[in-house]
Amino acid sequence: MQIQDNVFIITGGASGLGAATARMITEAGGKVVLADVQVEAGEALAAELKGKFVKCDVTSEADGQAVVAAALAMGTLRGLVNCAGVAPAVKTVGKDGPHPLEVFQRTVNINLVGTFNMARLAADAMGKTEAMDSGERGIIINTASVAAFDGQIGQAAYGSSKAAVAGMTLPMARDLARSGVRVMTIAPGIFETPMLMGMPEEVRGALGNMVPFPQRLGRPAEYAHLARAIIENTMLNGETIRLDGAIRMQPK
Repeated sequence: MQIQDNVFIITGGASGLGAATARMITEAGGKVVLADVQVEAGEALAAELKGKFVKCDVTSEADGQAVVAAALAMGTLRGLVNCAGVAPAVKTVGKDGPHPLEVFQRTVNINLVGTFNMARLAADAMGKTEAMDSGERGIIINTASVAAFDGQIGQAAYGSSKAAVAGMTLPMARDLARSGVRVMTIAPGIFETPMLMGMPEEVRGALGNMVPFPQRLGRPAEYAHLARAIIENTMLNGETIRLDGAIRMQPK
């Protein structure tokens, strides 16, 4: 799979892991469509990268179709990287009572249903493109989390939504094998995302010290580096890769 001259959709592409991935793709000669709800940041980055921004709620079929249409208008769609997501912290039963059901439903809807929605629409479009010499037509990279395996206190919604993304990887890869579309998932550890960077420096330092090696927070460019390796290595398919510096999360 070549990045140069091909089109890639990045959900959650306006910031964090998605923005780093978009930069990597354009630096490698590819074209990007940024799908996000952050309009100002998304439009600014798209202008910088000479890409396209489409305001997108990943749970919306119409929004997803608009993103795919924008990608097809730019050239040959070869990839989707799903980075959109939310990460609430609510206990199953807390001081104020049981976990609000709507918070759980919203988390699953964005992190799992939204990921599936964008994957199915992009896969349908990629499956209709002309195959490369290898028979490959596209690549989907989804984003889970180490919380899928080591969910902490307050992460029942987040951990279960990300575990489902990991669990979807192999069956989706098997579904799309006949179309020549690969499916992989990255499960990042603690990364320098906008949410974490808003925390006090001492808190970020403490989180970084939890990582065995390297003893720091992960960098979005390191996520993008792995995404590039996945895109370019056709044998990578149907698997979830932890990108976490060997961390195993404690209960809290």
